[in-house]
Amino acid sequence: MNTMTDCKVLADTEEQGSLLYLSLITLVAALGGLLFGYDTAVISGAIGFLETRYQLDPAAKGWAASSALVGCVLGVLVAGLLSDWLGRKKVLILAAVLFLISALGTALPRNLLEFIIYRIVGGIGVGAASMTSPMYIAEISPARIRGRMVSINQFAIVTGMLVVYFVNYFIAGQGTEEWNVQYGWRWMFGSEALPAFLLLVFLFFVPESPRWLTRQKRAGEALKILARVGGSQHAQMELAAIEEALAQESGSLKQLFHPGMRIILVIGVVLAVLQQVTGINVFLYYAPEIFKKLGSGTNAALLETVIVGSVNLLFTIIAIWSVDKLGRKPLMLIGSAGMGISLLAMGLSAYYQAVGLWVLIFMLGYIASFALSVGPVTWVILSEIFPTKIRGRAMAIATLCLWVANYFVSQTFPMMQENKWLVERFHNAFPFWIYGLLCVVLFLFVGFCVPETKGKTLEEIEKRWISGRKNKMNDSKYLYHKDIC
Repeated sequence: MNTMTDCKVLADTEEQGSLLYLSLITLVAALGGLLFGYDTAVISGAIGFLETRYQLDPAAKGWAASSALVGCVLGVLVAGLLSDWLGRKKVLILAAVLFLISALGTALPRNLLEFIIYRIVGGIGVGAASMTSPMYIAEISPARIRGRMVSINQFAIVTGMLVVYFVNYFIAGQGTEEWNVQYGWRWMFGSEALPAFLLLVFLFFVPESPRWLTRQKRAGEALKILARVGGSQHAQMELAAIEEALAQESGSLKQLFHPGMRIILVIGVVLAVLQQVTGINVFLYYAPEIFKKLGSGTNAALLETVIVGSVNLLFTIIAIWSVDKLGRKPLMLIGSAGMGISLLAMGLSAYYQAVGLWVLIFMLGYIASFALSVGPVTWVILSEIFPTKIRGRAMAIATLCLWVANYFVSQTFPMMQENKWLVERFHNAFPFWIYGLLCVVLFLFVGFCVPETKGKTLEEIEKRWISGRKNKMNDSKYLYHKDIC
């Protein structure tokens, strides 16, 4: 009797797929996102101590905080080619190794130069993971839940940030200011070694992307993975769609610049840049320093940063359950509007020197709006809109532009915040108003240029891009004519 029951369960699993299996795979891949968040946010608690330890001026402080972003750019460039050549899984393994090296190296540098080098090494891992993790999850997930699955990567990113905020707060509380200047920041960076090691181990137990396997003429392996994820019927239909899409693609990078595909690249790049220039990483990298600048002590500033991280996590969870129900575009519009309003209010608060609790409230409003929309949904859209065969390289271009924008914002913020003329004239409000204005640009761009991709398979999205461009003169057949700039 038990044997018959077991056989029935196995048959049902084969027919319907296993959500548990998909969830476990997604969680492992999302560990790359967790380390992405951990590595980028650890600097927030350490930068003040580094500034004192190495006597950094504003430009050097910006370089210490943003040097990892140089590595991110390099990581994206390398990962884009490697993910199409070696596969998504191997690139994630490489990223895990780099995270581990960086964690140990930044904990034990003999000088600032060594610290910078190891931060760049970690940045290469971040760049690789930031592109590969959402792409891998998108390629293995059924269309009906793909947005939710990809959003888990953003959930992992903000979880990594929240965890390291707690870690930073805990470590800073173990000693005096002098102890933190000498040793505390080393423990902050070194703590990343544990999750990096776990990612490295777990990655050996996940399958390769079925879309990449199909491209490598390994359709049998791809079919097994698709069946285990979504059931036998889903597997057959998905494999047929993948093979049809691959048969119609040249695989050349030049294809992205063809008339039918050029608009996709433009939308992806602009969206990636706007996600960053609206200022999110200013708050993630410099939140304790912002709070200190506006009157908080060290411990209070780190605790307020924990609150920021908690709100980020909470609203990311809401986004995960909303993205496949409400759609990508409505969430982006709601979020960009909320971000702009919050930044305007934060700027006014700083300008009129109404600091303290008001600053925290407005910052939380901004973080909540970003986490609900622009944070996770941007990665969902980027992982969906590019053709299968060149998705790795297309994602690389968009993600490269994202990290360049991130570097620019992270490098220039300390200069604006410590510019005497700007401070005297605007009372630290100037950068917040700049980022708020760019939120308006983001709102307009999403409203007029970004398509809705909810509920469509990756192959359907690709087909309709192509057919839409061919039938551009016929609005009744042009799927996205109302959305395209």
